[in-house]
Amino acid sequence: MNIPFLDLKAQYKNIKPEIDVAIKRVVDSQHFVLGQELEAFENEFAKYLGVKYVVGVNSGTDGLILALLSLGIGKGGEVITPANSFIATTTAIVQVGARPVIVDCDPDTYQIDVKQTEKAITKKTKAILPVHLYGAPAEIDKLCEIAKRNKLFLIEDACQAHGATFNNKKLGTFGDLGVFSFYPGKNLGAYGDAGAIVTNNKSLYEKLLKLRNHGQVKKYYHDSFGINSRLDEIQAAVLRVKLKYLDKWNKERNKVADNYNKSLRNYKTQQIIKNGKSCYHLFVLESGDRDKLQKYLADNGIHTLIHYPVPIHLQKAYEYLGYKKGNFPVAERIAKRIISLPIFPELANTEADFVIKKLLNFLKI
Repeated sequence: MNIPFLDLKAQYKNIKPEIDVAIKRVVDSQHFVLGQELEAFENEFAKYLGVKYVVGVNSGTDGLILALLSLGIGKGGEVITPANSFIATTTAIVQVGARPVIVDCDPDTYQIDVKQTEKAITKKTKAILPVHLYGAPAEIDKLCEIAKRNKLFLIEDACQAHGATFNNKKLGTFGDLGVFSFYPGKNLGAYGDAGAIVTNNKSLYEKLLKLRNHGQVKKYYHDSFGINSRLDEIQAAVLRVKLKYLDKWNKERNKVADNYNKSLRNYKTQQIIKNGKSCYHLFVLESGDRDKLQKYLADNGIHTLIHYPVPIHLQKAYEYLGYKKGNFPVAERIAKRIISLPIFPELANTEADFVIKKLLNFLKI
C-alpha cells in the first residue's frame, strides 16, 4: 500500500468540472488582477468567517507583513511569537524591522505558552502574534485579555486554521487582524501562492487595500508606500469553488483524526483546548524514536513529514537574537519527537486503519 501525506489530485478529481469552469471564466474575461473574482471571494470569505472585511494578498507571509505594517509596527518594536512554528511568522516581524521575542509552547497543545507570553512583555512590545498551530486554536481568549490589558495589538496567524473555531467563533476573527494562507496544501488551498488578511476595523481595511497595491488610492496616485501583493483572479476563482467544500472537508479530516486519537492512545497526540475545534490541517504525534518510526512507516509505504524539525530560536537565520539551546525546552523536545501523519479528506478508512496498524506494530518492535 502506498499512502501519500496529502493527495491534491484526488481533491481535484472530485471538483474538476467546477474548477475548470472557474479558470475558463477568468481566461475568457482576460481580467487577471483585482477583478470581480477577487471581490467576490473576499465577500464570500468574509461571510464565511463572520467578519466585515477581507483583503486578498499574494501569500500568508505577505499577509503577516502587511498586517504588521498596517499597525505601524517597525523598527524599535517587539512582537511576541512562539518558538514552535513555521519560520514565516517570525520572518514577517523581521521584514518590517521589528524584533521577534520568542516564547516557549505548551507541552500538550503545542501552542504559544500564555503565561510566558505575559512575562515577555516589555515597554517595547507592540503586538502579540500567536499561531493557531496545526489547525487547532491557541488560547485566544486569554491572549486577547493579555493584549487588551497591556494595550497591545493582537494578530492571529491562522494560516493553518481555516474553519477551526473557539467557542463556535472562527479563528482569525478574535484579534485586530487575522491572516490566512491559501498555499496549495492548506485546508483551503489555491493553485499557487495566495493569502488574505481579515479584520472588522474599517480604517485598517482601507489602509491594507492601499498597502497591497503600491500605496495607490486610484491608479497612478500614491498616498503612501506599499508593495505589490495581490491575490490574482485565477486563484480567487479556484478558492471560490473550494470554499463551498471547506466545512465538509474539515469534517472528513476530523473523522480521520478521531480514528487516530481513539486508536493511538499509547502515543502522545496534540490536545485541543476546551471549547476549541481543530480543522486538523495536520495530525501530529510524539515518538521517542521519531526518526526510526518515520523510516519504518516509509518502508511500509506511508509518507510522513516533520512540523517542525528545528525551533525558530535555533534556526541559523536567528542567531543574532541571542537565544541559546535550552532557552525553550518544550519546543526543543517537541522538535525531536514530533511527526505528522497522513490526513486529508479523501483518505480512505482502509488507509487510515493501515497507518494505525503499522504505528501499533512499531510499539512492539
